[in-house]
Amino acid sequence: MNKIVVGVDIGGTKTRIGVIQDARVINEAEFPTSSTASKQQILENLTLEIEKMAGSDFSGIGIGVPGLIDEENGVLFDLLNIPALKEVHLKDHLERHFQKPVRITNDANVFAVGEKMFGEGKPFKNLVGVTLGTGFGCGVIIHNKLYSGAFSSAGEFGNLAYLDKTIEDYCSGKFFQQHGMTGSTAFDKAKTGNEVALKLFKEYGEHLGNAIKLIVNVLSPQAILLGGSISEAYPFFEKSMQTTMKSFPFKKVREQLVIQPSNIPNIALLGAAALILADQPEPAGFKQ
Repeated sequence: MNKIVVGVDIGGTKTRIGVIQDARVINEAEFPTSSTASKQQILENLTLEIEKMAGSDFSGIGIGVPGLIDEENGVLFDLLNIPALKEVHLKDHLERHFQKPVRITNDANVFAVGEKMFGEGKPFKNLVGVTLGTGFGCGVIIHNKLYSGAFSSAGEFGNLAYLDKTIEDYCSGKFFQQHGMTGSTAFDKAKTGNEVALKLFKEYGEHLGNAIKLIVNVLSPQAILLGGSISEAYPFFEKSMQTTMKSFPFKKVREQLVIQPSNIPNIALLGAAALILADQPEPAGFKQ
């Protein structure tokens, strides 16, 4: 795996670019994702930043984005917090410029693929990568291949109704915002023993446990790997999450299930690169 690949993580507020070789990010850069720039400005800026970072000596570009994607044609739709990027033919634009293959999928899918190729997901044929951050995303690996569904939207469990709102409202950063703080603020306070923050994480773990039970009922994976900023606080919600999981009705399924946070730095960039390194004929395909 000595090919040089460019991995791109386009977020609602920032974009990261990494040059990956031998399963390592050997060079990286970050710049703001403009929410007000035109489509053309955003495309030109991304092209320029990739060129500055990697030149032309690489084998392909893998990209994760927060939204709907026509993966076969590399067209972006409805990206979170980036109104200009609607029906953007990003794959065509970059392939014309760099003359290299480009693969694009949803950012939660990128996390799952990255864990499967580089992280704790290696031993498992069937796994789900769950991103806990601004939103609640899921990437699904079935029989060693990414299953992304229509427009890269498979696994959107966060949109399902839960209590008075949705799973995302209770299992992402939105949960902490409803209690007057961010996830990172709650984490910082929990580390000092703050009782309010500790109680919040206990409740958060209960909600996440219910969400995981739903995922397991539908997909019954061997492993669920947690990523995103909130996963860093795993020690503060692990116990309540696991306690909630005990009510899952199928004991054998529950006992074989591995749940753990990601421990791979730069997993978003590595996962984007994995779209190219997997070297599959279909843009979203992945097989170990």
